[in-house]
Amino acid sequence: MKILVTGGLGFIGSHTVVALQEKGYDVVIIDNLSNSDISVLEGITKITGIRPGFEAIDLRDKPKVIDFFNRYHNIEGIIHFAASKAVGESVQKPLLYYENNLNTLIYLLQQMQEKAIRNFIFSSSCTVYGEPDDLPITETAPVKPALSPYGNTKQIGEEIIRDTAKAYPLFKSIALRYFNPIGAHPSGYIGELPLGIPQNLVPFVTQTAAGIRKELSVFGDDYPTPDGTAIRDYIHVVDLAESHVVALERLLNNTQKVNFEVFNIGTGRGSSVMEIIKSFENVNGIKLNYKITGRREGDVTAVWADTSLAEKELGWKARLTMEDALRDAWRWQQKISKSS
Repeated sequence: MKILVTGGLGFIGSHTVVALQEKGYDVVIIDNLSNSDISVLEGITKITGIRPGFEAIDLRDKPKVIDFFNRYHNIEGIIHFAASKAVGESVQKPLLYYENNLNTLIYLLQQMQEKAIRNFIFSSSCTVYGEPDDLPITETAPVKPALSPYGNTKQIGEEIIRDTAKAYPLFKSIALRYFNPIGAHPSGYIGELPLGIPQNLVPFVTQTAAGIRKELSVFGDDYPTPDGTAIRDYIHVVDLAESHVVALERLLNNTQKVNFEVFNIGTGRGSSVMEIIKSFENVNGIKLNYKITGRREGDVTAVWADTSLAEKELGWKARLTMEDALRDAWRWQQKISKSS
């Protein structure tokens, strides 16, 4: 069974490709390499022994999207990761985010209707909840006005999919609202590979530990949290990847209750920025050089998931720890530092 994974050479996408191949799925990847590297294809192949199909396509190029679907006639499902994803950058470059995150989604959905492809997994985010009223966050929590253009694209993306599901009853979709993916594949063959300055915490941690960055910036220590730093739900990327496989199988097996569903994908536990720093130091035996700076625009105080719905309906639960993730992330950083 052939599955299309857009953004399949990115951080979460590449791990999901591995998880799909390990379950026997035939995978083809679309990626424009704007925030990834072709070397990831070799890493996937080393882990699974299978080289996935690959097409270097920018999904903003509608004629090329149409051409792709004219050439691939047997796609049974799509997992859509391809998007710009940095909160801070989205504040600075909103039009780039709206073009890249919404046009690409629309072009894919148009082709799905044209080619009668029914099964769609959307890479959504806990950013749709904004600053939550209650913790942990359930899927019934209100979707608040977004605090960043990135968050807004995820909200609008879900609305587009929901409207598509209403208009086309045979179309089936699941949006996975995941929290903060970290870590790397335990093999050390694939991991997070930010181009330029990292936008996420853990790559900044590992690059600081490796001496690539002089120091780590902690954005604010005056939040109303136990240690003053922001709290997030950090989930190992391998666990996150597996959630996409079980969600896809829910669609393929026709066990959905409605034709558009949303699930929180996290650990159900919040950890502060300082907890991440101290845990990294403890599990890897390395002292980090960090400094406290001002808060970053678009950041919320604390977010972590209620994952009971995913556990009940998908039969999925995170099994790896934060320590596992930080150990794997450091192993990955050491590997890419040696090869650079």
